[in-house]
Amino acid sequence: MVLKLYAVPYPSRGSGLVYLLLAEKQIPFELVAVDLKAKEQKKPEFLAMHPFGQVPVIDDDGFIVYESRAICRYLAEKYADQGPSLFPKGLKERAMVEQGAAVESANFEPAILKLFREGGKKLRGLPFDQTVFDEALAELSAVLDVYDVILGKHKFLGGDEYSLADLFHFAHAPRLAENGIDIMMTKGRPNFTRWWNELTARPAWAKLMADFVKRAGN
Repeated sequence: MVLKLYAVPYPSRGSGLVYLLLAEKQIPFELVAVDLKAKEQKKPEFLAMHPFGQVPVIDDDGFIVYESRAICRYLAEKYADQGPSLFPKGLKERAMVEQGAAVESANFEPAILKLFREGGKKLRGLPFDQTVFDEALAELSAVLDVYDVILGKHKFLGGDEYSLADLFHFAHAPRLAENGIDIMMTKGRPNFTRWWNELTARPAWAKLMADFVKRAGN
């Protein structure tokens, strides 16, 4: 039975992480597109899979997994010998990846979401506080300064090999440029810039973006 992925039909947020992992590992899957505007994720049959009514969810021959990072860990481990490793088997190597993943969830994601929360108000025509936005931008900038130090010690966030710790940044980071915020390419962080350029140049990411543009144009 082919893997079923319940997700939005575009590479965004948690769904985007799973799309990217599937592309990196070249795992065949069947997409079951979920219409969030129609509240399909809140229907009883969907809630039976994900009690919070969110995407993505996978059905691996009857085994249900929800939450994008849990899905990515599961698939990276199941297909460990297919494509890039992403989640190493060695104890110390895995600890480094988990450390990098924790840095993303505890530092990068909260700062970037705070920025999107205030910036989104402006896009929707709601009352916007420039001071709050600037403070959020400064907070994210401080996080990236620390990233530059970390990435001066090893090539990727979780060590010297590309891993889930790096991949998890694709949940939110690409949306910065889409919203006109070029902080990911700001000068003065050579290690960070090298890292982000390498991540966005990966063939799996480029193909994922190209496929999405192609689908969107049909």
